[in-house]
Amino acid sequence: MIIAIDGPAASGKGTLAKELARYYRLPHLDTGLLYRAVAKAMVDAGARFDEVDAAVRAAREIDPPSFNEKELKRASLADAASLVSAIPEVRLALVSLQRQFGQKGAVLDGRDVGTVIFPDAEVKIFVTAAPEVRARRRAAELSEAGEPMPYSDVLADILRRDERDTTRAAAPLKAAPDAHLLDTTYLDIDAAFRAAVAIVEAVRAGRKRG
Repeated sequence: MIIAIDGPAASGKGTLAKELARYYRLPHLDTGLLYRAVAKAMVDAGARFDEVDAAVRAAREIDPPSFNEKELKRASLADAASLVSAIPEVRLALVSLQRQFGQKGAVLDGRDVGTVIFPDAEVKIFVTAAPEVRARRRAAELSEAGEPMPYSDVLADILRRDERDTTRAAAPLKAAPDAHLLDTTYLDIDAAFRAAVAIVEAVRAGRKRG
């Protein structure tokens, strides 16, 4: 079973994906880390983000098993990853890696999993929340990680990334036509998890009846 979870930044999709992967005993891939790894490789190499060849080369050389998630999730890489993810050639270079990871069943979260990577995924969930709520969540995460940032700056960053992700030419952020919408604005992680499991089980029950 492939569970595709998409949604904007700080919507809760990553935490939800991890919990679903644990519950259904499936491997999990945070596809956003792939783009952060590419961005970090470019930063380390001193490359500009408009250097397409360098970005594609970095995408082909990343090694997910060696990822340091804490390092890749630093706030300083967020905007860089968003810029890198808008490069069509980079997205294309990472498609096969993601499909290979999920071919035997997995939970993947990102922004184009249900629309591009696995358009035939058994379960598709599009997780969303109000920008203000997402900004508060991200600000809290940054504070806990020792990278405090003013709420107003976090909100501005969230809105900027939403605009970039939804309007880019390559695989823009959008819900797949058959995705189940899960709004977590007023849900804590436990409630969101229960709602997600209910969606998965409803889909599985429907397939069994069919």
